[in-house]
Amino acid sequence: MEIFNVLAAASASFVFGAIWYMVLSDPWMTASGVARDADGKPLNSSNPRPYILSAISAIVVAGMMRHVLAASGVTSITSGAIAGFGIGAFLIVLWIMMNNEFAGKPFQLTVIDGGYAVIGCTLMGAVLMAF
Repeated sequence: MEIFNVLAAASASFVFGAIWYMVLSDPWMTASGVARDADGKPLNSSNPRPYILSAISAIVVAGMMRHVLAASGVTSITSGAIAGFGIGAFLIVLWIMMNNEFAGKPFQLTVIDGGYAVIGCTLMGAVLMAF
């Protein structure tokens, strides 16, 4: 039954990401340098690959997070959320920041992508412990 926990956690993070990036689409596209068409939409908006890879990545991250939380003895929703927050804030955001800094990207990109990582991992941790 753990696969359902992982899928639910991945789905929660994925859905949150869809909302996050819809709300922040314009500043994210500007900061990331995504090429746009005449309507302001990304040139690759009809390409399913980013969405497929994002969904697979969310499942893999949720699966690894489930393993880490179980190995750490985390059992409550609150502890799962705190652990998820820590994973997002102190592992993922710092990696994103390093990559963006070396690529010369605006710090706003780190804030936007990092915010999603922190909140998405917090949700994952909470959902994993909810079942």
